[in-house]
Amino acid sequence: MLVDSHCHLEFPALACDIDAVMARARAAGVGVCLSISTKLETFPRVRDMAARFDDVWCSVGVHPHEAAVEPLADAVPLIERAGDPKTIGIGETGLDYFYQHSPRAAQAANFRAHIEAARRTKLPLIVHTRDAEDDTVAILRQEMAKSAFTGVLHCFTGTAMLAQAALDLGLYISASGIMTFKKSEALRAILNDVPLDRLLVETDAPYLAPAPHRGKPNEPAFVVHTAAALAELKGVTAEELARVTTNNFFRLFTKATRPL
Repeated sequence: MLVDSHCHLEFPALACDIDAVMARARAAGVGVCLSISTKLETFPRVRDMAARFDDVWCSVGVHPHEAAVEPLADAVPLIERAGDPKTIGIGETGLDYFYQHSPRAAQAANFRAHIEAARRTKLPLIVHTRDAEDDTVAILRQEMAKSAFTGVLHCFTGTAMLAQAALDLGLYISASGIMTFKKSEALRAILNDVPLDRLLVETDAPYLAPAPHRGKPNEPAFVVHTAAALAELKGVTAEELARVTTNNFFRLFTKATRPL
């Protein structure tokens, strides 16, 4: 069994044909999907999608792009929604200086509110970071020094420094379809140095479809291609990669239950 640890099932590209999307995922051996929240306004749709399927879980959070639209004065709105039985993570949250759709200060304030929610709920933090490594690491270190929390850097495309900082803080690292792209040699080299017991796999569907589906809408079934590429990189069988990354997922997302 594989787990797609990060997808957006309520986004129109997937929601319009969700039963077929989930059927293809199961046929490909994907036993669990984690559908990720990007706005509190749309969290009810994320939650309802998770409630519809036994093999789908969800998170609650505000993407850094939305920090100006949904600023968080504190962690309370996240904590309240995290009580939902299918909600197993906090985020996605973090810093994105590539597009800067929200001011940096607003992103940082929301990031810290999410960390506090993760700490108080004991649910893992789902971190998005792009072109903001130094500030991301600084905030994670500052907050970890206050009190521990768990989490994952999703869709990892960063430097060796970022990877090592995350590992030193006890965080996990998630590989997406980007690692299958021809020009991702540097990324594959970094992922090769990440211990197998700290890796997850994801699609970030409907975005970032892996080879051989690059350029098409992504979907959870395609995580098998990322997993296969990661298995080859790590020198293990596809079955071993699936076993380890699935175990890693349930070790991190402790509120989730394994399928029977």
